[in-house]
Amino acid sequence: MLDSILSRLAREEGQALVEYALIISLIAIVTVSVLSLIGTNLVDIFNGAAGSL
Repeated sequence: MLDSILSRLAREEGQALVEYALIISLIAIVTVSVLSLIGTNLVDIFNGAAGSL
């Protein structure tokens, strides 16, 4: 029984899954932050271009 518990603790599949989830969430947070900052600047640029037409 102790061997069964130790083999379950030695598995790394769950750990890798958690690491991938953390990386994906970090990428999502950075992407949303960058797009929100750039998005307001793009709206201003498009409005300026539309106003000059």
